[in-house]
Amino acid sequence: MLAEELAKHPAYRDYLTPDRVELLASLAPLHDIGKVGVPDAVLNKPGGLTPEELAEMRKHPAHGRAVIENAEKAAGVRADFTLAIAKDIVYTHHEKWDGSGYPQGLRGTAIPIPGRVMAVVDVYDAITSKRLYHTPKSQDEATEFIVQRRGTHFDPAVVDAFVRVSSVLERLRLTDDAAATVASRDQGSGSHTTPASPVVASPSRQ
Repeated sequence: MLAEELAKHPAYRDYLTPDRVELLASLAPLHDIGKVGVPDAVLNKPGGLTPEELAEMRKHPAHGRAVIENAEKAAGVRADFTLAIAKDIVYTHHEKWDGSGYPQGLRGTAIPIPGRVMAVVDVYDAITSKRLYHTPKSQDEATEFIVQRRGTHFDPAVVDAFVRVSSVLERLRLTDDAAATVASRDQGSGSHTTPASPVVASPSRQ
């Protein structure tokens, strides 16, 4: 949805074709696959992370890219466009518009578009979701947080597109939360109802 809205921007229209928008949506859940290489004690720590633990956490984009590259080699795949987008999502979603992100410290348009989109999606979901290390914030609080970082952490055009679809994202998120609650209750009673697919991918610590 965010990518669809961003595709209306003249500077993004050529890149964000319908096929690429669909790929972004389908590949977004892979963004934190690199956390398989982060110790559980760090991932599941309820409090703040020490500098050493934070450094360990910040290795997950590189771990994730390595996972995809190893899968490419095992399958004998070369120059696959879908996997190239997956690697951009996994490796660059913690880069920041002003160059203060990681792992490469990329700045502005040097950050691949999939990473720029995923950066906003990831932070939005992290803020509005319940996690061991924080309680969820409201839609308004999440939107304010993201807007305040327009042009510093995030691509201004992506933030503007996010604001335009924010109310729709909130309705979809609340629908997914309700579906997950029903599914959890049904599992307890022996039913196998599957909740709706998440609107956005799982959050991560920054």
